[in-house]
Amino acid sequence: MSAPLSINKSSATTSNTSTPVFWRDIRMPYVELRKISDARQVCYAPHSHTHWSLGAVTSGQSTFCYRDATHQISAGDIVMMNPHWVHACNPLENQPWAYMMLYVDTEWLSELRYQLGLLNTPYWQDIATAVITQPALYAGYCDMVACLLNEQRDIGDKQTTLVEYLSAMLQVLAQESSAALPQAPSRLENVAAYLRANYASDISLERLCQQSGYSAGHLIRAFKQHFGLTPHAYLINQRIQMGQKALKHGQPIVEAALNAGFNDQPHFQRTFKRLVAATPNQYRYPLLNQ
Repeated sequence: MSAPLSINKSSATTSNTSTPVFWRDIRMPYVELRKISDARQVCYAPHSHTHWSLGAVTSGQSTFCYRDATHQISAGDIVMMNPHWVHACNPLENQPWAYMMLYVDTEWLSELRYQLGLLNTPYWQDIATAVITQPALYAGYCDMVACLLNEQRDIGDKQTTLVEYLSAMLQVLAQESSAALPQAPSRLENVAAYLRANYASDISLERLCQQSGYSAGHLIRAFKQHFGLTPHAYLINQRIQMGQKALKHGQPIVEAALNAGFNDQPHFQRTFKRLVAATPNQYRYPLLNQ
C-alpha cells in the first residue's frame, strides 16, 4: 500500500449485521480479514483468490463448494482454500449463519511454513485439507480475530498473535497429505497465462481458439476441467482480483473499474458484488476510515 496512508483504526462499516466488515492494516500487508454476522443473503458465484484463505463458521450452517466436492459446514468448523482453487460458500435456504475469513499472502505464508520446517523450499505448496473441526483451533481462531479487530492491541501484539495461531494451524495441517491440482496441458496453461496478462482487454473466444488450436466447445470444457471456470469466467475473476488490488491501494471505484477492463462502474459494481459478496465501497471502507 502507498506510504502516505495512515493506519486503519476500525473496519466497522455500519451496525447492520448483514454488512461485511473488512479489516486491513498497512503494517501487516500480508493479511486481510472479513467478518459478517448475518450471511443469510450473502451468496457467491464460483471464484478463486490469489491468496490462501482460512475461515471459521461462527454460527449456523452453509454449503461449501470447493473444486469438485461439496461440504456441509456448521458453527465450529474451519475451512480453507488454496490459491486459485475455485470455490463458493452459500447459505442453506435462508437459514442464518455467520463467518469470519482470513486472507493470507502466499509468499509470506510459504516463508513461514519454510521457517517452521514444514516445507523444503520457501515456495507455495497446496494444502490438502478443506474442512477441519477441532475446538481448540476454532477457539484460537476466534481469539486471533478478536485481537486483530481490537483497537487497543498494539501492532506487535497483533503480529505475534497471528504468527502463533497460523504456526499452530500449519503444524496440524502438515500431518495431512499434500495436495495439488492436476497439471493442465501446456496449451491450456498458455491460455490462462494470456488471460492473466491481458485481463483488461476484450478477448474473444475465437482468439483463444486460434491460440490454443482447440475448438470452442473443447476449449471451454477442457479449461473448466483444469481451472474450475470457463475462459470467460476466468477472465472476469482476474479482473475482479485486479479491482480489489486497486481499491486496497486507494484508487477511486470508477478508475479501478476501467483499469480492470470493465466498460463502466455499474458493471464493475454488479460483478464485484457477485464474486466478492460485498460492494466496492464496503471493500474500500477500511481505507476510507483511515
